[in-house]
Amino acid sequence: MTNIKFTKMNGLGNDFVILDFEEYQKTKLAPDELAIKLCNRNFCIGADGLIIVNPNSNKADISWIFYNSDGSVAQMCGNGMRCFAKYVYDNKITNKKEFSVETKAGIIIPNIISENEVCVNMGIPILEPNKIPCKTKTNLNIPYTIDNKEFLLNTVSMGNPHCVIFVKKDSKSLATKYGAKIEVDTLFPEKTNVEFVEILSKDEVVINVWERGCGITSACGTGACAAVVVGILNGFLNNCVKANLPGGVLKIEWRECTADIKHSVFMTGRADYSFIGEVII
Repeated sequence: MTNIKFTKMNGLGNDFVILDFEEYQKTKLAPDELAIKLCNRNFCIGADGLIIVNPNSNKADISWIFYNSDGSVAQMCGNGMRCFAKYVYDNKITNKKEFSVETKAGIIIPNIISENEVCVNMGIPILEPNKIPCKTKTNLNIPYTIDNKEFLLNTVSMGNPHCVIFVKKDSKSLATKYGAKIEVDTLFPEKTNVEFVEILSKDEVVINVWERGCGITSACGTGACAAVVVGILNGFLNNCVKANLPGGVLKIEWRECTADIKHSVFMTGRADYSFIGEVII
């Protein structure tokens, strides 16, 4: 048996186990196997995902290894990135408040703007169906029926695939009822995250998310970005939006953008420590 040190953090209740690379190496387990073990809420620490800090990168200041609680790889995670950024800055793994991180979704740039708040440049959204990927001819307002219930799907990638559905009410119950089935629909070759979104005004939304590989979570940063992007493209939302998620609020900005003129999406929100400790592996 081996004792390893860990830190538990959360972004609006979306929670993560964070390991330094040296601690990960002590386990001698594959990262997918370790994620399943550590993220089990009944028999271990419990979390939505595992983040391993890798200080070495040929492309950026630092890199990370990220796995969902079911052992699947996540290309990106907005809430996880805010926690990661705060962790590496607070632990002096980098002395920069704004730095670059190598991820499977490309280079992501977080910026520590206050003690518990991080702004992340999430990059340019991907709108082409074959790159999301999604087996449709368009990415907006796709008619879709499941269990005799009709929806309009809007698809986008924020480094990971998202399916956004605008509804008038009951976003939480709809995400719970239909999220798992839509996640694995054959329209999505790599599965998908699913967001049910209620529009309160052009500047504010309520979002409930079924996350790929996790299920219902308290918040999803990339999901909030995806929802705002397709809301702007549909003319439903302005360029700076307050996104209300079960765990709290994110500010999402996508300025001066259309389907043809693209710029980065910026996400701002909290990152908080939950606890630190040791776990026996």
